[in-house]
Amino acid sequence: MSTQSFTFTENSSPASSERLSQVLAAPGFGEYTTDYVAKIDWAGEDPQHGEWSNARIEPYGPLALDPATAVFHYGQEVFEGLKAYRHMDGSVWLFRPDANARRLRRSARRLALPELPEELFLEAVESLVRQDSRWIPDGEGTSLYLRPFIIATEKFLGVRPSREALFEVIASPAANYFGSPEPVDIWWSRDYARAGVGGTGAAKCGGNYAASLVPQLEGEAHGCKQVMFTDENRDHAVEELGGMNVFFVLSDGSIVTPALTGTILEGVTRMSIIELARDRGHAVEERTITVGEWRDGVASGEITEVFACGTAAVVAPMGRLVYEGGEIPAASQTNGEVTTWLRTQLTGIQTGRVEDRFGWMTQVI
Repeated sequence: MSTQSFTFTENSSPASSERLSQVLAAPGFGEYTTDYVAKIDWAGEDPQHGEWSNARIEPYGPLALDPATAVFHYGQEVFEGLKAYRHMDGSVWLFRPDANARRLRRSARRLALPELPEELFLEAVESLVRQDSRWIPDGEGTSLYLRPFIIATEKFLGVRPSREALFEVIASPAANYFGSPEPVDIWWSRDYARAGVGGTGAAKCGGNYAASLVPQLEGEAHGCKQVMFTDENRDHAVEELGGMNVFFVLSDGSIVTPALTGTILEGVTRMSIIELARDRGHAVEERTITVGEWRDGVASGEITEVFACGTAAVVAPMGRLVYEGGEIPAASQTNGEVTTWLRTQLTGIQTGRVEDRFGWMTQVI
Protein backbone atom coordinates (compact mmCIF):
# COMPACT_ATOMS: atom_id res chain seq x y z
CA MET A 1 0.00 0.00 0.00
CA SER A 2 1.07 3.63 -0.52
CA THR A 3 -0.13 6.61 1.48
CA GLN A 4 -2.61 7.26 -1.31
CA SER A 5 -4.28 3.91 -0.47
CA PHE A 6 -5.44 5.31 2.89
CA THR A 7 -9.05 6.32 2.30
CA PHE A 8 -10.22 9.43 4.12
CA THR A 9 -13.54 10.15 5.84
CA GLU A 10 -14.22 13.79 6.71
CA ASN A 11 -14.96 14.57 10.35
CA SER A 12 -18.29 16.39 10.52
CA SER A 13 -17.57 17.78 13.99
CA PRO A 14 -13.87 18.54 14.42
CA ALA A 15 -12.74 20.48 17.47
CA SER A 16 -13.38 24.21 17.17
CA SER A 17 -10.48 26.65 16.98
CA GLU A 18 -11.41 27.95 20.43
CA ARG A 19 -11.45 24.46 21.94
CA LEU A 20 -8.18 23.58 20.22
CA SER A 21 -6.49 26.70 21.57
CA GLN A 22 -7.58 25.81 25.10
CA VAL A 23 -6.20 22.28 24.81
CA LEU A 24 -2.88 23.32 23.27
CA ALA A 25 -2.36 25.96 25.96
CA ALA A 26 -2.40 23.24 28.65
CA PRO A 27 -2.34 19.77 27.02
CA GLY A 28 -1.27 17.75 30.07
CA PHE A 29 -0.45 14.16 29.11
CA GLY A 30 -2.95 11.74 27.61
CA GLU A 31 -5.95 13.86 28.53
CA TYR A 32 -7.16 14.84 25.04
CA THR A 33 -7.39 13.09 21.69
CA THR A 34 -7.32 14.51 18.20
CA ASP A 35 -9.98 14.59 15.48
CA TYR A 36 -8.87 11.51 13.51
CA VAL A 37 -7.47 7.97 13.75
CA ALA A 38 -5.64 5.68 11.33
CA LYS A 39 -6.84 2.08 10.98
CA ILE A 40 -5.91 -1.08 9.09
CA ASP A 41 -7.72 -4.45 9.34
CA TRP A 42 -6.15 -7.90 9.29
CA ALA A 43 -7.61 -11.37 8.70
CA GLY A 44 -5.93 -14.75 8.30
CA GLU A 45 -5.70 -18.37 9.39
CA ASP A 46 -2.78 -17.74 11.75
CA PRO A 47 -0.42 -14.83 12.56
CA GLN A 48 1.96 -15.74 9.72
CA HIS A 49 -0.68 -16.21 7.03
CA GLY A 50 -3.08 -13.35 6.48
CA GLU A 51 -3.54 -9.95 4.86
CA TRP A 52 -3.71 -6.35 5.98
CA SER A 53 -6.41 -4.36 4.20
CA ASN A 54 -8.77 -1.38 4.32
CA ALA A 55 -6.24 1.27 5.35
CA ARG A 56 -8.12 4.41 6.28
CA ILE A 57 -8.18 7.73 8.13
CA GLU A 58 -11.49 8.34 9.83
CA PRO A 59 -12.98 10.47 12.62
CA TYR A 60 -11.96 9.57 16.17
CA GLY A 61 -14.65 7.54 17.92
CA PRO A 62 -15.49 4.47 20.00
CA LEU A 63 -14.79 0.94 18.78
CA ALA A 64 -17.75 -1.40 18.40
CA LEU A 65 -16.59 -4.79 19.73
CA ASP A 66 -18.56 -7.87 20.71
CA PRO A 67 -18.27 -8.91 24.40
CA ALA A 68 -16.72 -12.18 23.18
CA THR A 69 -13.93 -10.38 21.30
CA ALA A 70 -10.63 -12.16 21.93
CA VAL A 71 -8.69 -9.15 23.23
CA PHE A 72 -10.98 -8.88 26.25
CA HIS A 73 -10.33 -12.44 27.39
CA TYR A 74 -6.78 -13.42 26.47
CA GLY A 75 -4.92 -10.13 26.36
CA GLN A 76 -3.78 -10.29 22.74
CA GLU A 77 -2.74 -6.64 22.48
CA VAL A 78 0.48 -4.72 21.81
CA PHE A 79 1.17 -1.02 21.46
CA GLU A 80 3.79 1.64 20.84
CA GLY A 81 4.46 5.21 21.89
CA LEU A 82 6.25 7.87 19.84
CA LYS A 83 6.10 11.61 19.32
CA ALA A 84 5.82 14.22 16.57
CA TYR A 85 7.50 17.59 17.14
CA ARG A 86 6.86 20.98 15.59
CA HIS A 87 10.12 22.81 14.85
CA MET A 88 10.55 26.57 14.96
CA ASP A 89 10.16 26.87 11.17
CA GLY A 90 6.74 25.17 11.37
CA SER A 91 7.90 21.82 9.98
CA VAL A 92 6.83 18.61 11.74
CA TRP A 93 9.14 15.68 12.51
CA LEU A 94 8.91 12.18 13.99
CA PHE A 95 11.62 10.77 16.26
CA ARG A 96 12.90 7.34 15.19
CA PRO A 97 9.56 5.93 13.99
CA ASP A 98 11.37 3.09 12.24
CA ALA A 99 12.56 1.80 15.63
CA ASN A 100 8.98 1.79 16.92
CA ALA A 101 7.83 -0.03 13.79
CA ARG A 102 10.42 -2.76 14.34
CA ARG A 103 9.59 -3.11 18.04
CA LEU A 104 5.87 -3.40 17.31
CA ARG A 105 6.67 -6.34 15.03
CA ARG A 106 8.69 -8.03 17.78
CA SER A 107 5.94 -7.46 20.34
CA ALA A 108 3.27 -8.78 17.97
CA ARG A 109 5.32 -11.92 17.33
CA ARG A 110 5.52 -12.64 21.08
CA LEU A 111 1.75 -12.15 21.55
CA ALA A 112 0.86 -14.32 18.51
CA LEU A 113 -0.53 -11.31 16.64
CA PRO A 114 0.08 -10.52 12.96
CA GLU A 115 3.20 -8.43 12.28
CA LEU A 116 2.43 -5.14 10.56
CA PRO A 117 4.95 -4.35 7.78
CA GLU A 118 7.17 -1.45 8.81
CA GLU A 119 6.28 0.60 5.75
CA LEU A 120 2.57 0.37 6.62
CA PHE A 121 3.28 1.46 10.19
CA LEU A 122 5.17 4.51 8.92
CA GLU A 123 2.50 5.37 6.35
CA ALA A 124 -0.26 5.16 8.95
CA VAL A 125 1.57 7.31 11.48
CA GLU A 126 2.62 9.93 8.94
CA SER A 127 -0.85 10.07 7.38
CA LEU A 128 -2.46 10.69 10.78
CA VAL A 129 0.10 13.35 11.73
CA ARG A 130 -0.53 15.22 8.48
CA GLN A 131 -4.28 15.04 8.96
CA ASP A 132 -4.16 16.14 12.61
CA SER A 133 -1.27 18.60 12.29
CA ARG A 134 -3.26 21.44 13.84
CA TRP A 135 -3.20 19.48 17.12
CA ILE A 136 0.60 19.62 17.40
CA PRO A 137 1.56 22.12 20.14
CA ASP A 138 4.64 24.30 19.81
CA GLY A 139 5.37 25.21 23.43
CA GLU A 140 8.53 24.25 25.33
CA GLY A 141 8.57 20.52 26.09
CA THR A 142 5.41 19.79 24.10
CA SER A 143 4.71 17.30 21.33
CA LEU A 144 2.01 15.20 19.71
CA TYR A 145 2.06 11.80 21.40
CA LEU A 146 1.14 8.93 19.09
CA ARG A 147 -0.23 5.60 20.30
CA PRO A 148 -0.24 2.84 17.65
CA PHE A 149 -1.69 -0.49 18.79
CA ILE A 150 -2.83 -3.90 17.54
CA ILE A 151 -5.71 -5.78 19.15
CA ALA A 152 -7.26 -9.19 18.51
CA THR A 153 -10.79 -8.57 17.22
CA GLU A 154 -12.21 -12.01 16.44
CA LYS A 155 -15.41 -12.97 18.27
CA PHE A 156 -14.25 -16.29 19.70
CA LEU A 157 -13.91 -17.73 23.22
CA GLY A 158 -11.58 -20.60 22.40
CA VAL A 159 -7.92 -20.34 23.40
CA ARG A 160 -5.95 -19.82 20.19
CA PRO A 161 -4.53 -16.84 18.27
CA SER A 162 -7.20 -14.57 16.89
CA ARG A 163 -7.90 -14.77 13.17
CA GLU A 164 -8.86 -11.11 13.02
CA ALA A 165 -7.00 -8.04 14.23
CA LEU A 166 -7.08 -4.25 14.07
CA PHE A 167 -4.16 -1.85 13.89
CA GLU A 168 -5.04 1.67 14.97
CA VAL A 169 -3.16 4.90 15.67
CA ILE A 170 -4.56 7.55 17.96
CA ALA A 171 -2.91 10.84 18.94
CA SER A 172 -2.86 13.18 21.93
CA PRO A 173 -1.17 16.58 22.41
CA ALA A 174 1.27 16.33 25.30
CA ALA A 175 3.30 18.44 27.69
CA ASN A 176 6.20 17.25 29.87
CA TYR A 177 5.26 14.01 31.64
CA PHE A 178 6.73 14.96 35.02
CA GLY A 179 6.75 18.73 34.52
CA SER A 180 10.13 20.31 35.29
CA PRO A 181 13.14 17.93 35.39
CA GLU A 182 13.30 17.68 39.18
CA PRO A 183 14.45 14.43 40.85
CA VAL A 184 11.72 11.79 41.07
CA ASP A 185 11.58 9.51 44.12
CA ILE A 186 11.16 5.82 43.28
CA TRP A 187 9.37 3.04 45.17
CA TRP A 188 11.16 -0.32 45.17
CA SER A 189 8.55 -3.04 44.76
CA ARG A 190 9.73 -6.13 46.68
CA ASP A 191 6.47 -8.10 46.58
CA TYR A 192 5.60 -7.81 42.90
CA ALA A 193 7.31 -8.48 39.56
CA ARG A 194 6.60 -6.76 36.26
CA ALA A 195 7.58 -9.80 34.18
CA GLY A 196 9.37 -13.14 34.52
CA VAL A 197 11.91 -15.15 32.56
CA GLY A 198 10.26 -16.48 29.42
CA GLY A 199 7.35 -14.09 29.81
CA THR A 200 6.37 -10.97 27.91
CA GLY A 201 8.76 -8.48 29.55
CA ALA A 202 10.53 -7.66 26.28
CA ALA A 203 7.21 -7.01 24.51
CA LYS A 204 5.34 -3.73 24.81
CA CYS A 205 1.96 -5.09 25.84
CA GLY A 206 -0.73 -3.95 28.22
CA GLY A 207 -0.35 -6.87 30.63
CA ASN A 208 3.11 -5.72 31.67
CA TYR A 209 1.77 -2.30 32.57
CA ALA A 210 -1.27 -3.74 34.35
CA ALA A 211 1.14 -5.76 36.51
CA SER A 212 2.84 -2.53 37.57
CA LEU A 213 -0.28 -0.71 38.76
CA VAL A 214 -0.66 -2.18 42.26
CA PRO A 215 2.99 -1.46 43.16
CA GLN A 216 2.56 1.95 41.53
CA LEU A 217 -0.25 2.66 43.99
CA GLU A 218 2.00 1.48 46.82
CA GLY A 219 4.65 3.91 45.64
CA GLU A 220 2.24 6.80 45.50
CA ALA A 221 1.17 6.03 49.06
CA HIS A 222 4.82 6.47 50.04
CA GLY A 223 5.23 9.73 48.13
CA CYS A 224 6.89 8.23 45.04
CA LYS A 225 6.02 8.91 41.41
CA GLN A 226 7.42 5.71 39.90
CA VAL A 227 8.02 2.08 40.89
CA MET A 228 11.16 0.00 40.29
CA PHE A 229 11.27 -3.75 39.73
CA THR A 230 14.17 -6.08 40.50
CA ASP A 231 14.95 -9.76 39.98
CA GLU A 232 15.18 -11.39 43.40
CA ASN A 233 16.70 -14.50 41.81
CA ARG A 234 19.75 -12.46 40.78
CA ASP A 235 20.43 -10.73 44.11
CA HIS A 236 17.79 -8.09 43.34
CA ALA A 237 19.29 -7.05 40.02
CA VAL A 238 17.77 -3.77 38.85
CA GLU A 239 15.44 -4.26 35.87
CA GLU A 240 13.34 -1.20 35.03
CA LEU A 241 10.70 1.19 36.28
CA GLY A 242 7.02 0.78 35.52
CA GLY A 243 7.49 2.58 32.21
CA MET A 244 11.15 3.63 31.94
CA ASN A 245 14.69 2.25 31.70
CA VAL A 246 17.35 3.10 34.31
CA PHE A 247 20.91 4.45 33.98
CA PHE A 248 23.73 4.97 36.51
CA VAL A 249 26.57 7.46 35.98
CA LEU A 250 29.82 6.53 37.74
CA SER A 251 32.48 8.85 39.13
CA ASP A 252 34.88 8.04 36.27
CA GLY A 253 32.29 9.22 33.71
CA SER A 254 31.27 5.74 32.60
CA ILE A 255 27.62 4.75 32.46
CA VAL A 256 25.89 1.49 33.42
CA THR A 257 22.41 0.31 32.46
CA PRO A 258 20.78 -3.08 33.09
CA ALA A 259 21.41 -5.58 30.31
CA LEU A 260 18.47 -6.74 28.22
CA THR A 261 17.56 -10.14 29.63
CA GLY A 262 14.18 -10.76 28.01
CA THR A 263 12.39 -9.31 31.04
CA ILE A 264 13.24 -5.68 30.20
CA LEU A 265 11.72 -3.57 27.43
CA GLU A 266 14.25 -2.36 24.87
CA GLY A 267 13.34 1.30 24.97
CA VAL A 268 13.85 3.52 21.93
CA THR A 269 14.95 6.32 24.24
CA ARG A 270 17.29 3.87 26.03
CA MET A 271 18.89 2.95 22.73
CA SER A 272 19.27 6.62 21.82
CA ILE A 273 20.82 7.53 25.19
CA ILE A 274 23.42 4.78 24.75
CA GLU A 275 24.32 6.05 21.26
CA LEU A 276 24.52 9.67 22.41
CA ALA A 277 26.69 8.82 25.41
CA ARG A 278 29.13 6.67 23.44
CA ASP A 279 29.37 9.32 20.73
CA ARG A 280 30.41 11.79 23.44
CA GLY A 281 33.12 9.43 24.67
CA HIS A 282 31.42 7.81 27.66
CA ALA A 283 31.99 4.11 28.18
CA VAL A 284 28.53 2.55 28.40
CA GLU A 285 28.19 -0.92 29.87
CA GLU A 286 25.04 -3.02 29.68
CA ARG A 287 25.32 -5.42 32.61
CA THR A 288 23.76 -6.63 35.85
CA ILE A 289 23.68 -4.00 38.59
CA THR A 290 22.12 -4.90 41.93
CA VAL A 291 20.38 -2.81 44.54
CA GLY A 292 23.32 -3.56 46.83
CA GLU A 293 25.75 -2.08 44.30
CA TRP A 294 23.44 0.93 43.98
CA ARG A 295 23.40 1.43 47.77
CA ASP A 296 27.16 1.03 48.13
CA GLY A 297 27.89 3.19 45.08
CA VAL A 298 25.83 6.10 46.34
CA ALA A 299 27.37 5.80 49.82
CA SER A 300 30.94 5.77 48.49
CA GLY A 301 30.39 8.38 45.78
CA GLU A 302 31.12 5.85 43.02
CA ILE A 303 27.59 6.40 41.64
CA THR A 304 27.15 10.13 41.08
CA GLU A 305 23.95 10.32 39.01
CA VAL A 306 20.92 8.08 38.48
CA PHE A 307 18.30 8.78 35.84
CA ALA A 308 15.44 7.10 34.01
CA CYS A 309 14.36 7.50 30.41
CA GLY A 310 11.37 6.79 28.21
CA THR A 311 9.28 8.26 25.39
CA ALA A 312 6.89 10.09 27.70
CA ALA A 313 9.35 11.55 30.22
CA VAL A 314 12.44 11.58 27.91
CA VAL A 315 15.11 11.85 30.66
CA ALA A 316 14.11 12.15 34.33
CA PRO A 317 16.64 12.44 37.19
CA MET A 318 15.97 9.96 39.97
CA GLY A 319 16.00 10.90 43.66
CA ARG A 320 15.66 8.46 46.55
CA LEU A 321 14.95 4.76 46.22
CA VAL A 322 12.33 4.14 48.91
CA TYR A 323 11.31 0.72 50.21
CA GLU A 324 9.55 -0.77 53.22
CA GLY A 325 11.74 0.00 56.20
CA GLY A 326 14.41 2.09 54.50
CA GLU A 327 15.76 4.04 51.56
CA ILE A 328 18.79 4.64 49.41
CA PRO A 329 19.42 8.38 49.33
CA ALA A 330 19.69 10.27 46.07
CA ALA A 331 23.08 10.29 44.36
CA SER A 332 25.28 13.32 45.01
CA GLN A 333 24.35 14.91 41.67
CA THR A 334 20.60 14.45 41.25
CA ASN A 335 20.46 16.64 38.15
CA GLY A 336 24.09 16.22 37.22
CA GLU A 337 26.12 17.27 34.22
CA VAL A 338 25.77 13.99 32.32
CA THR A 339 22.03 13.68 32.90
CA THR A 340 21.49 17.31 31.91
CA TRP A 341 23.68 17.04 28.81
CA LEU A 342 21.93 13.89 27.59
CA ARG A 343 18.48 15.42 28.14
CA THR A 344 19.50 18.65 26.39
CA GLN A 345 21.00 16.80 23.43
CA LEU A 346 18.10 14.40 22.99
CA THR A 347 15.36 17.01 23.28
CA GLY A 348 17.43 19.36 21.12
CA ILE A 349 17.60 16.80 18.31
CA GLN A 350 13.88 16.09 18.64
CA THR A 351 12.92 19.77 18.46
CA GLY A 352 15.47 20.85 15.85
CA ARG A 353 17.65 22.94 18.17
CA VAL A 354 20.55 20.46 17.93
CA GLU A 355 21.91 18.98 14.71
CA ASP A 356 20.54 15.52 13.98
CA ARG A 357 23.90 13.91 13.23
CA PHE A 358 22.44 10.40 13.66
CA GLY A 359 19.64 10.69 11.10
CA TRP A 360 16.97 9.95 13.71
CA MET A 361 14.34 12.47 12.59
CA THR A 362 11.80 11.91 9.82
CA GLN A 363 10.11 14.97 8.33
CA VAL A 364 6.34 14.65 7.84
CA ILE A 365 5.37 18.23 6.95
